[in-house]
This record gives sequence, structure tokens and C-alpha cells, in this order.
Amino acid sequence: MPIDELRQLALEACLACGSSPAMARALVDATLSAARFGRPELGFPHFVDYLASLREGRINGDAKPRFNHVLPALIQADADGGIAQLGFDLIYDDFTKRVKTFGISVFTQKNSYTAGELGYYIRRLAQDGLISIAVANGPPLMAAAEGGERVYCTNPLAFGAPMPAPLPPLVIDQATSATAFVTLAEAAKAQSPIAHGIAIDETGAITTDPVKAMLGALLPFGGYKGANIALVVEMLSAGLSGAAWSLDAGHFLSGEHPVNAGMTVIALFPAAVDPDFQARATAQLERLRTKGVRIPGDRAMSACTAETDSLEVDAAVLETIRRLCLQ
Repeated sequence: MPIDELRQLALEACLACGSSPAMARALVDATLSAARFGRPELGFPHFVDYLASLREGRINGDAKPRFNHVLPALIQADADGGIAQLGFDLIYDDFTKRVKTFGISVFTQKNSYTAGELGYYIRRLAQDGLISIAVANGPPLMAAAEGGERVYCTNPLAFGAPMPAPLPPLVIDQATSATAFVTLAEAAKAQSPIAHGIAIDETGAITTDPVKAMLGALLPFGGYKGANIALVVEMLSAGLSGAAWSLDAGHFLSGEHPVNAGMTVIALFPAAVDPDFQARATAQLERLRTKGVRIPGDRAMSACTAETDSLEVDAAVLETIRRLCLQ
């Protein structure tokens, strides 16, 4: 489907479901970014979750984010029950100016819906020449270990670094859970078995049945080390911002109350320290490739450089979006 046509349809769907024009633009930009350059499952398939949550009250469609410049290089935001992307968009120019003034700046936000694809935030900063790390939390979906109960969300962590044009930025975006929740949900829908050791059932036992796993919990990657990283993410996202801890957050697929998720973005200005950073980083990545290292984002490079004007969208997802435009 042509991107311009898809963008217009998505904007109309947001407005029909109760979002403000500014929120619609922020959400659609992030969705297209995920679909084109990031994680497609967090593009239009997840966009439908946003639309449903707008209609059912989990997202405040008329949200007006508020900002508190706590310190010159520290900005705290309250998303007012809206989407995380809107607060980030509204403060973006101010935030990046502070990064380039002080060399580093922190943006931390509470009271939002789940952050969506974290790659969107750090990819955008990398395109402006900045290194960044982003973390986010949400409702509990993951146990810390086999036999435990849900205590964390998938608590994703993303890293981005700029590369010289026309190369896309280096983007690493991954959950601290052994697999993403959307991947588990897709497996349950298709009734396809999942790998051993990535989820537990309601009794706390390891399961390869995705339906039982949906009733149980995801597990962290790397055992206790992944759980430790999830705790770090929890402290930086919910702890620093003042958002709900994952144990206290509202669910993003049910209920009528905002999720109150947290997100923190830390950005640095590498050119202030080393004007040749991008060239050096590019050369190092190429060295690693020659030694068999898989560099995250390589699969998206062709799409990024080809400047495609169309996207493939699942027919069922597209039909749902069209239907919501008419309700």
C-alpha cells in the first residue's frame, strides 16, 4: 500500500477513535518508523492496540503533556494519560538543543501508555547525530525466574548511534524477556509451539504451549542476568520518572484506566568529544562484519536506502483499521 495513503488512513483512524490531531501525527509517525525501519510487529499490528485503547479509555486522546525542567540537563514529563510519543515529540527540539549544549541530557516521562517501539526514539536522535539509550516499563508480563509470578513488563532497552549518510543509524532494540510479548501472542493465535525455556504456565512450570504461556508469564533472557537488567530498566523508567512500577501498572489491552508506564531517554553528543566518531564507528562495524558478527539493523539497511514509497500491511490489520475509521 502506498505510504502516503497508509498514513492518511492511519491518521483518520486515530481521529475517529478519539485522539487529538497532534497525538495522531505522533502515533502515526512512530508506527510508520517501526514498520519501515524497525520492528514491523510493533508497527501496524500494535497500532490496532492503540486504537482500541483510545476507544476504551486506556489512552487519554486529549492529553496535554506537562514538562518540568528539573535541572538544565534533566527534563521530567507527565504524559497526562496519553501516548509516550506525543510528549517526546513536543519536547524534542528543546531536548536535543540541551544535549548539544551540555553534551548530555535526560528525558524521563511518567503517566503514558506503553512506549511502543523504543527504536523510534533512539533512531530519531541518531539521525540528529546523537548517541542515546532508552528504557521503558509497562504492566507485568514477565517473571524473574521459573516458578515465580509476573513482576516486570518485557522492560525493553534500546541503544542508538549515528552513522554517516546514507547509512542508517546503528539501532539495538530488545526486550529483557526471552521473547517479545507480541511474538508470544502471535504464536498463541497460530497455535504454534514456542521454544523451551522462554515462558512458564500458570503453575510456574516451563511450557512450550503459547496459550498456557499467555496465562502464565514470560521469562528473562539469560536467567538471573536478564532479570537484573530488567530491574535496572525498571529503576530508570518507572523509578526515575515517577511512573507506576510494573506490578502496579494498568494493562495495555484491558480495563478503562491509563497504564501509567514510564520511559527514560538518555542522550549524548559524541561530536563534542570526537568529531570523527561516526567515521570511526562505521569502520569498526565493518571490521566486526568481516569477523562474522551480525550487526543489528543490517536487515533494514536496504529498506532505509531504497526510499521505498510503499509498505506491506497484513490484510486483517488493514481491514480492522478501516473498520475503526467508520465507527
